[in-house]
Amino acid sequence: MTATIPKPQSKSIIPPSKHEFAEVIHRLEAGGSMLPDTPENLMQIIGIYKAYAVPMDFYWRDLLYIAERVFLNPFPFFKYFLPQEYLDLHNHYAGDDADLRIWRGQASAHPELLAFMEKGETRKMPKLLHHLWHDRINMEFAEACMYAMLWHQKMGGRFNDYLESDEYKANADRAIKAYFKGNKVMLELYKLFPEMFYEQCRMMSYYSNLGLFWEIMAPVFFEMSDIYDEGGFKGVPDAMNFLINGIFAIAGRPIYHHVYVGDECYEIIPKSKGFMWLYEAALPYVEAVFYRTAPFRGTKSYNAQAKQVPDEQKDFHYGILYADVFPVGTAGIPPTLLMQDMLHFLPPYLVDYYKQHCRGEEDMLIQIGITFQRSMYNVTSAVIQALRCALLYPLDDPNPKHLMANRKFFESQMDRFIRPESRLRQIQRQDYR
Repeated sequence: MTATIPKPQSKSIIPPSKHEFAEVIHRLEAGGSMLPDTPENLMQIIGIYKAYAVPMDFYWRDLLYIAERVFLNPFPFFKYFLPQEYLDLHNHYAGDDADLRIWRGQASAHPELLAFMEKGETRKMPKLLHHLWHDRINMEFAEACMYAMLWHQKMGGRFNDYLESDEYKANADRAIKAYFKGNKVMLELYKLFPEMFYEQCRMMSYYSNLGLFWEIMAPVFFEMSDIYDEGGFKGVPDAMNFLINGIFAIAGRPIYHHVYVGDECYEIIPKSKGFMWLYEAALPYVEAVFYRTAPFRGTKSYNAQAKQVPDEQKDFHYGILYADVFPVGTAGIPPTLLMQDMLHFLPPYLVDYYKQHCRGEEDMLIQIGITFQRSMYNVTSAVIQALRCALLYPLDDPNPKHLMANRKFFESQMDRFIRPESRLRQIQRQDYR
């Protein structure tokens, strides 16, 4: 995939922005990212994309395994124990048989992931001991992202509306009855509390949604790492443009939910419904996970009288774009679990960078979190630029009215970062570590 973003006008034909983030807006208008274009920023974001892609290769496989096979198991004790079938499952965007080959690497599970799963941080031991010792990939982070999407619904597309339809309930009914065939207790409970089972089924559909989303993002990040190692990215805008082109290339990838009972496949959300990756997965993910999520338990009071949590869902602002990474570095909080996962797969150049700037090994998780924050601002920039491409005008459009429409769009996007929790101000400085 190569960059297709046109060059902007060499000299602006509209007056400068007066927005608080005017400098960032002008950078976006010039085809850049919210993240400043420096070699250090490029190195950090590509390094963390690589470190993220390896555990993500586990996340998407396990999410699909839970959605397709574990399904409504009332005691899913082993849902994180990924069977060989799903480790060998071919990614549709890597390998020789790819639908669209994004990454030039292998289609089955990444070698670094397999090596870590075997030995972890300790040594080779039975899988159950690795799990109980918490020496494993932290799937709890992936589930936290899924819960965010489940809770912050109606973020675009038609996916959530379909989950409430009679057609969805009929499809779910067939799968539920097949899954619990011969289990009189569960079938009787289903008769008594059908909505409870439907709601669990809807959650499984979000497992599938997120798994299909990350199935694409893992090879995208692997390929970006390889291109960087080959010297192919000259700056942050190159990395952003690669993401933009990737968004458009796979925008129409089907989002579906199939359940397998033995050899039988039950299509709860058929591919024929036409739900697409961009509208039903990517944009809702960015909105629910990057921007909103929810206050991490232990950092805010959920007591309504304490008024530490917003009254309105639209006012939630607890995603990585707003996170104060320092208090987040607490055991059990989802981003910390991701930072711990990424720690195992950092490329050598990023490890050397952290050794130079960290206050010791204990500080490395915080530095990983800040680097991850920078990288997600770049991903968000790609989403903003892709939306501008789809909805508005080219950056080099000669019509001042069109350029002003682009300006208003960029300013409206930057309005979301005015609130004091935003880290957009901090990532403009290289000394934000």
